[in-house]
Amino acid sequence: MTDSLVLDIVLKVVFALIFVVVIMTLAAYSVLAERKVASWIQGRVGPNRTALPGLSAIPVIGPHLVKMGMWQPLADGVKFLFKEDPIPGHVNKLYYVLAPCIALVPALTTMVVLPVGQYLDGDIVKPIVLANVDIGILFILAFSSLGVYGIVIGGWAANSKYPYFGGIRSSAQMISYELAMGMSILPVFIWANGPGAGIGGLSLFNVVESQQAMWLGVWMPIPAFIFLTSLYAETNRLPFDMPESETELVGGFHTEYGSFKFGLFFVGEYAHMVIGSAVFTILFLGGWNFLPTFGVLPDWVADPWSLMPNWLGSTLSVIYFIGKTLFFVFLFMWVRWTLPRFRYDQVMTLGWKYLVPGALICVVAYAIIIGLWDIAFTIEETPAIVE
Repeated sequence: MTDSLVLDIVLKVVFALIFVVVIMTLAAYSVLAERKVASWIQGRVGPNRTALPGLSAIPVIGPHLVKMGMWQPLADGVKFLFKEDPIPGHVNKLYYVLAPCIALVPALTTMVVLPVGQYLDGDIVKPIVLANVDIGILFILAFSSLGVYGIVIGGWAANSKYPYFGGIRSSAQMISYELAMGMSILPVFIWANGPGAGIGGLSLFNVVESQQAMWLGVWMPIPAFIFLTSLYAETNRLPFDMPESETELVGGFHTEYGSFKFGLFFVGEYAHMVIGSAVFTILFLGGWNFLPTFGVLPDWVADPWSLMPNWLGSTLSVIYFIGKTLFFVFLFMWVRWTLPRFRYDQVMTLGWKYLVPGALICVVAYAIIIGLWDIAFTIEETPAIVE
């Protein structure tokens, strides 16, 4: 094994650990952000009491961090870790313990193919990603859909009526919205794989590169809306939290769970939310592109990072991408504390009667529009295709 190969493996392991730490930290502090957003909407203060011995005594900064509730996620994590964790006698113990892990692991696995920025290798722009595979979006769709098995297995293994109903609802909801979500992103990849649009494929990096002139959310607003709505349903967030639905099912699939296992379900939901927001940013909001050029502005408007020193441009592209992602995380919270929960029949009606037909119409309409666009403008400028 050569030294360069060893160094490459070590760097990949270090980057993977950094990704896990960042995603888990974002998930933990999303809980705090949600409590703060809820208190802001409801005219309350939110967490502002938890203090960390030593650090909270630092003049000016310490009390300010306490008022912001910055130590609350640490206290919640320690509480979940050391709280008594009984296993009810009537559950199927193996699957009962396995279900929270199945709910969390797929969310963390999808980040492997998620590009979060760019860097320059000579004059070539490359993505900051653990694995720049050509089937990036298929990988994310396949693994993210596995998360529902954690909920279904948890609901079944609890051997109780309300968790079982929660698991059944979750599987029905996943099937209803997975189809609409998959079809809503087809126009994105039809455009990204058009003549002259780049090397094509299903790589998420190529999708970002194809949006330098125009962010796809601007001229594909309906597919973007369908994808975002399906994302809410896939993550079981309000107004689609039917598997949990505490007013009807007590706590749904996690009624019989507590302490650390409940914490795993909780972190898995927020990790799905963070990853889903990042995927939406890549598909419809230009990824780390600064602004669209609209075909008339200079290229540096979309990619100012390449004009900076490599380390600075790479860092700023990642920060800009995270900023866009956090905006959609905030949107998740805003919607949760603004809209009421749908009835179950309304959830099914919205999915099958409106989103699935709407996504199918979008696929056909954008295929025709992009085909006519390529015939009129792009193919004439692509000698290989003309030949």
